[in-house]
Amino acid sequence: MNLETQISKIIEANGAALYDTEMVTEFEETIFRILITKAGGVSLDLCAAISHELSPFLDVHPPMSQAYRLEVSSPGIERKLSKPVHFKNAIGEKVKLKLMGGNQLSGVLKSADDEGIMLEMKEGEENVAYGGIKTARTYFDWN
Repeated sequence: MNLETQISKIIEANGAALYDTEMVTEFEETIFRILITKAGGVSLDLCAAISHELSPFLDVHPPMSQAYRLEVSSPGIERKLSKPVHFKNAIGEKVKLKLMGGNQLSGVLKSADDEGIMLEMKEGEENVAYGGIKTARTYFDWN
């Protein structure tokens, strides 16, 4: 069983789901960030509880050889979409895409499967394969 699967089981035991993991460096500090989701939202108490359970597990099964800081949080209302499951869970939301060719698209995510997505824009609908997407994220219209 791989590390991500084991982390996911600990998160699910707390009533949440693993969204993604990432390693980032901020201000010369390495951060192992675990992003979680839960129907109804993610609270600080939930993040703290999961962090307290994951910390001793990761002491025994470290995600990297160097020193790091563990951070457990929500991916937020405007979040990166990188896996098919991310797109499937974002159906009905507004998304912005940067395509491999340099074009940018934005609209409402109408559908997603294991091959790609359908985006509804003012100009009409467009099917986009995952292989053609450079970056994607949800966005919230703050107006």
